[in-house]
Amino acid sequence: MASVRTIYDAVIIGGGFYGAAIAVYLAQQRGLKQILLVEREPALLSRASYSNQARVHNGYHYPRSFTTAYRSRINLPRFVRDWPQAVKQDFTKLYAIARRNSKVSSRQFQRFCQEIGARIEPAGPTLRNLFAPRLIEDVFLVEEYAFDTRRLAEWARRELEEHNVEVCCETVVSAISRSDPGLCAVEMHDRAGNERVVKSANVFNCTYSGLNQFGGDFPGTRTELKQEITEMALVDAPAGLKDIGITVMDGPFFSMMPFPARGLHTLSHVRYTPHLHWDDCGGVSPYDRLAAYDKASRVDRMIRDVSRYVPLVAEARHIDSLFEIKTVLRKNEGDDGRPILFEKHAELPGCYSILGGKIDNIYDVLERLDDETLTPAPASLSKSNT
Repeated sequence: MASVRTIYDAVIIGGGFYGAAIAVYLAQQRGLKQILLVEREPALLSRASYSNQARVHNGYHYPRSFTTAYRSRINLPRFVRDWPQAVKQDFTKLYAIARRNSKVSSRQFQRFCQEIGARIEPAGPTLRNLFAPRLIEDVFLVEEYAFDTRRLAEWARRELEEHNVEVCCETVVSAISRSDPGLCAVEMHDRAGNERVVKSANVFNCTYSGLNQFGGDFPGTRTELKQEITEMALVDAPAGLKDIGITVMDGPFFSMMPFPARGLHTLSHVRYTPHLHWDDCGGVSPYDRLAAYDKASRVDRMIRDVSRYVPLVAEARHIDSLFEIKTVLRKNEGDDGRPILFEKHAELPGCYSILGGKIDNIYDVLERLDDETLTPAPASLSKSNT
């Protein structure tokens, strides 16, 4: 750790997309000058920000959670406007409704799309013929995109450097504690074991699966969380599906989406993608559980089941699997909603815990931050900061 600075206006813990976007927001929109971003991995946006479906939602995925769907519908055009270089639009996106075990019918899905203002039209015969008619009630052409995490990481590195945000990778935060009036002390160490303590007027816990893994005075989140070890299979799609994304709704079904960062498709299945789950709590490290987990792929079972609905998928070639921790709010398991978690910890001045289940949720976070009073570290401390 080369820096000797000990006082910051803001410390962001977690260098995923949310942590990077918040750091840029604090510098660009809120005028904070001394900002530190701490990331446990060697590179930014290399964990949950990378290992996911890479879907920019437009609401279709959430017919049982109107609020989540509507917010996605509002946020998608903003995301396309702000990160056009990272958005892949040149593919055909299909949503299909299963005849059995779906929690929404074709008619309900169409009405839902009309309510949120999402574009939908019946798929033509060529596209419908991709599906097994005995299992699929209806197929719709929709407007939904994918994002390239590599391009988002390039944006993050460029913007953080331009705004003079100090970035410490391969560094783990172990504790957050009360310190001088109005400040928090953040304890951390790098891979070599070198320890460092910094103080800040504002601390943002954006660690996703690591939200409750801090000692000191950190109280934990009030919102109950569930942790899952998940497998996102990466496949080389057959020629007839190269430029197509498919989601079969709504229940124990699947998605096959372009994954721009690798030029492949993700294959995820509601039944086989989750491998293991537990209630989140302090002292049970999700990172350690993932590292110790026997990552035996279930892709064969995914392909076997998915090809019943889309026969061409039987020709897909498994290239890789991304195993990662997925963190969800317990209260939304029933409706699949993905609201943000945004908690301000009264026990720690200026300390927030933030989590979003989708990339477009970043706007919900920034709108909440717009309402917060964020003050820099006292000038008297900053002047003596060495």
